Amino acid sequence: MNVLSWALFSNGLGHVMQRRGLLRAIGAGLLWPVAARASAVGHVGVLMNGVAANTAGQSYVQTFVLELARLGWSEGRNLQLEMRWNAGEPSLARTYATDLIALHPDVILASSTANLAALIDATRTIPIVFVEVADPLAQGFVSNLERPGGNVTGFTGFRVSMAGQWLDLLKEIAPSTKRVMIIFNPDTAPQSKLFLNSVTDAGRPLDLEVVAAPVRDAADIERVMESFSHQPDGAVIVPADTFTQMRRGLFVELAARYRLPAVYFSAEFARTGGLISYGFDLAAQFQRAADYVDRILKGARPGDLPVEQPSKLSLVLNLKAAKAMGLQVPAQLIARADEVIE
Repeated sequence: MNVLSWALFSNGLGHVMQRRGLLRAIGAGLLWPVAARASAVGHVGVLMNGVAANTAGQSYVQTFVLELARLGWSEGRNLQLEMRWNAGEPSLARTYATDLIALHPDVILASSTANLAALIDATRTIPIVFVEVADPLAQGFVSNLERPGGNVTGFTGFRVSMAGQWLDLLKEIAPSTKRVMIIFNPDTAPQSKLFLNSVTDAGRPLDLEVVAAPVRDAADIERVMESFSHQPDGAVIVPADTFTQMRRGLFVELAARYRLPAVYFSAEFARTGGLISYGFDLAAQFQRAADYVDRILKGARPGDLPVEQPSKLSLVLNLKAAKAMGLQVPAQLIARADEVIE
């Protein structure tokens, strides 16, 4: 199949678009150059957070792959996948970003801010679709949400209003809360300043003291949580990040030990025994990312695909954890939950 025929076929327009129309589209810059490759095999790189053994991470990858299959891209037939996992290490993110770029894939899926930053440093031409990235506009990854331009687009993992919602949830489940500590690793979560600023701003009208707690290892986590527990009426926020995700068992254990009500970004924390989680549906983002990858493989320009913000946020309550802390969960909060663990 020649290049022109493949481009027609891959866009599903072979029976309606004449050669003249396609050439006008290419000349106008409406088709990304990937549509002109000589092979009908889609070459897709994936740079993931964490480690390959992580079951949650694997489930997200499976969601992505299954959706690509539904859209007509199957490994062993017309799809080649290159997977890399950063193990929560910024240095590995940079190493694997360079590694993937050297393979010249048609498009790369980037999970997390650290992975996206590493890829953008390595290429300004290969299309990138991101997930799990907080405020890509404020971080300078895109110039516009509606038409991001360049080679990057994707799905945001945070919106400013969520900070106030986290605080409201803590006040509902632990009304005596007066102090809130937000825990983050500044090395693995460059977006942490966005979380911190948003929580601080949301805490002022509630007369809440917001404490920043940067941590870099397990000993730091235990130290800050033990110290914070010395004063009463404290609660904790744990935003999304590879570092925190990989240590969710430790966070949940320490919050229970020091009787600190905590709200987590990821539902995996609540399912592991954490009190409450409120955040976007990661699986849904990976599913939507497959649609963007499909469109780019068929010739769409990433810069013309709008950056989407999460429309569905999921609330998970762990009543067993609440009971262990002596907290009475309001009936209206239980009624609002998407998932209740008893």
